[in-house]
Amino acid sequence: MTALSPAGSVLDDIEARPGSATSLLRTVIGLYLRPLGGEISSAALVRLGGELGIPAPQARTAIARIKQKGLLLPTATRGYALNPAAMSMLERGDRRIFQVRTMARGDEWMLISATIPETRRDVRHQLRRRLLFLGAGSIAPGLWIVPGHLADEVEELLVEVAAREFATLFRTSDPVPPRPLAEAVADWWDLTALRAEHDRFLASTDALDQSQPFDAYVRLIDSWRVLPYVDPGLAPELLPADWPGARSVAVFQDLSKQLSAPALAHARSTT
Repeated sequence: MTALSPAGSVLDDIEARPGSATSLLRTVIGLYLRPLGGEISSAALVRLGGELGIPAPQARTAIARIKQKGLLLPTATRGYALNPAAMSMLERGDRRIFQVRTMARGDEWMLISATIPETRRDVRHQLRRRLLFLGAGSIAPGLWIVPGHLADEVEELLVEVAAREFATLFRTSDPVPPRPLAEAVADWWDLTALRAEHDRFLASTDALDQSQPFDAYVRLIDSWRVLPYVDPGLAPELLPADWPGARSVAVFQDLSKQLSAPALAHARSTT
């Protein structure tokens, strides 16, 4: 059995941008293989790809890429099963995607101070990449900040990338930068890039065909799933007055409520 690389599984989320065949089929696998019993035939998975407009040859190529990432294992019946090693990653993704968390005034922060030797540049690269994907802000080289509700995920990340021995964690409810905290936040996070992600998501929802719930729901999740990672859920008073985050969450939750059940029913009937 091929072990799943935790870093690799998350890198697949980063690299397979929403809308690609690989990203859409990864979303299908994350959503439906567990309620469908953990296994699926190759033909059925290709058929689900066809429901999303993915031609069969392109679907097979995408499935091969997903298998290389360690998410799927081949079965004796010419199908695929979820790698058991992927379950914790999928469950963590469920919590992040479907249970949106936002800071409130006075909530705790966590600071991550990491000094990684030159001989471990690979660890330094992975840590920086994964912290950005976790939604961390950069205060200074080697010093990161996240809302306190991400503390457990920071601990898991440090272990996964073998960086725990190089990092010291601090908790505070009252960071005091030399200027107003909202101004500091605008330096620690790339709010322009985060706003662009929200605008991209909201634009993608306008194009959904809700008369086709399976296609619409998979595309909704596929478009949304990056946002709850890169956006840490900062308190509203620290963000611009016209920040689109609350609207994105409301649109996602409303569409998800409408589409999730009929989409699952369609997936069951198709497979």
